[in-house]
Amino acid sequence: MEILIIEDETRAASQLERMLKECSFYYKLLDIIDTVEDAVLWFQKNNTPDLVFMDIQLADGLSFEVFQKIEVEAPIIFTTAFDQYAIQAFKVNSVDYLLKPIQKDALNTALDKFLKSNKPAAIHPYILKQLLGSMQAPPKREGLLVKEGNGFVQIKVSELLYCYSEDSITFGVTSNRRFIIEETMDELLGSLDQNTFYRINRGQIVAKSSIQKMVPYFNHRVKLSISNPRDQEFIVSRPKTSDFKKWMNM
Repeated sequence: MEILIIEDETRAASQLERMLKECSFYYKLLDIIDTVEDAVLWFQKNNTPDLVFMDIQLADGLSFEVFQKIEVEAPIIFTTAFDQYAIQAFKVNSVDYLLKPIQKDALNTALDKFLKSNKPAAIHPYILKQLLGSMQAPPKREGLLVKEGNGFVQIKVSELLYCYSEDSITFGVTSNRRFIIEETMDELLGSLDQNTFYRINRGQIVAKSSIQKMVPYFNHRVKLSISNPRDQEFIVSRPKTSDFKKWMNM
């Protein structure tokens, strides 16, 4: 069984691979890809895998964009950290999915469904349009509930300058404080206004209002000057540079 993993978080990809082994699922891992652009190139140059595990939010956009560029014949099991409102699209259209953090029982069920099915999970253009629409129009989030001492306080999303991941912990930063957010970067980004926040690389999300300056950087990337940087460097990854510039110009 040859499988392809399309996932932009190294830890999540490693965890999925470990869980597949625990499920006694015998497979050959062909590759791990983290961008829409690289996924399109991979499918153009390689034979169709037996199964693809595909994260929805990749380093340079939504994985559904892959299907807009090329025809993918392989069965797909999506992985997602988006809230239940978006998952309804998968249920209605019978597209397999796993909700992050992935549970072993759910993975076993998805694999069993795949192994018993004789037809590929092809995605109809109408279904793709519905999925893209549901993912790109999340409800606007206004607050973050974070721990403070023995209690909790709410941070206004409008005050958020940026978020970053360090040692598998997600931090949020405002003009005068740093705090822990008990969500993964995928989960957090899925609930934020995509016109206001942008994930510039695997480990950083920035608010447009926090960007003071952007300059060319090594290897066709872009370096940002951000309000209250707290010893962080903000470099837009190469696959995202073009899209980021368009986002800044909106």
